[in-house]
Amino acid sequence: MEWIVTPGLTPYKEALAVMEARVAGIAAGTAEECLWLLEHPPLYTAGTSAKADDLVEPDRFPVFQARRGGQYTYHGPGQRVVYVMLDVGARGRDVRCFVEALERWVIAALAEFGVTGHIRPGRVGVWVERPGKAQRPDGGPAEDKIAAIGIRLRRWVSFHGLAINVEPDLSHFDGIVPCGIREHGVTSLVDLGLPVTMADLDAALMRTFDGVFGAGMRCARRA
Repeated sequence: MEWIVTPGLTPYKEALAVMEARVAGIAAGTAEECLWLLEHPPLYTAGTSAKADDLVEPDRFPVFQARRGGQYTYHGPGQRVVYVMLDVGARGRDVRCFVEALERWVIAALAEFGVTGHIRPGRVGVWVERPGKAQRPDGGPAEDKIAAIGIRLRRWVSFHGLAINVEPDLSHFDGIVPCGIREHGVTSLVDLGLPVTMADLDAALMRTFDGVFGAGMRCARRA
């Protein structure tokens, strides 16, 4: 397993090319699995389920067709993107379980800062409750999304991955309907009042990875 942390802002097309080559090498048995931590300049990506109406401001930032699962997502400075290039074939060939494991990994990392993350049926990603905000119309607690997840598989090797909001400009999410969900907002670690740096989050992700993936994936099925 190789961990790569790239400073600065990595152009999106450059990242895609690197991922494509690495995934091909993993599938061929000539390259190690890899977790690549980086930041992008401001941009929007459209997943395979993206709806045209959810791109509210098409001229605000460059828009890329990502060919991953999911809908529209924002990437930009202050957001930790983790490209996850792992052999899912060697981990049981269970895509749903793999996505859940990614969510639990994010939750474990957030817990190191005292943040309780949640998995919600029908809403991929990681959510945090916001007691200070008004309840939803259905009476449920107000919740904001702190991490988005979208993957693609090729020959049972994953790529793309997850994005965790550390300190991005949250107004940049206004140009899309993030992940197609209108009734919830978006937050970040700093927005929650936590002075967490990118390096702090990276260390937490590295500490908690083996607890989720080290002994094989174990999943509690969602309803």
